[in-house]
Amino acid sequence: MFNALEVVTVVILGVMVGVEFSVAFVMNPILNALPEDSGQLGHAHGGRMLGAVMPVWYIGSLVLVTVWAIAGWHHPGTGLVVTAGALLILSVIMSLLLLVPINNRNMTWTPDNRPADWKRQMNRWERFHYLRVAVIIAAFALLVAALT
Repeated sequence: MFNALEVVTVVILGVMVGVEFSVAFVMNPILNALPEDSGQLGHAHGGRMLGAVMPVWYIGSLVLVTVWAIAGWHHPGTGLVVTAGALLILSVIMSLLLLVPINNRNMTWTPDNRPADWKRQMNRWERFHYLRVAVIIAAFALLVAALT
């Protein structure tokens, strides 16, 4: 049962990392290359769509890592799991304080009501997102290392 918990946790977090990596290095460059209105509308739609799913995914991953750390307290690699959990907590804090406020504004923007500095705000979101992606990749790598 413990092995199943490890595998499920790594797979769920791994898919989340893949989605966030894809947003940073595939979707955002595509959207940024579109003509202004199309790109901005795509960012707003993506913000609404992923904004509804990602909180559950982040919190769910954190819960699974916490259960793994508690259930495997005396197993080798628990320190790696705890550190991965700390990184996931950091990613949630970063999300709430840095990324969500920008995303909440972005979700409501249209070509008619977007602020003049909308590109600057989206660039700021992207910089924070790159940092968050690095944090969750590190958490994922630690969990994979804990499997061995």
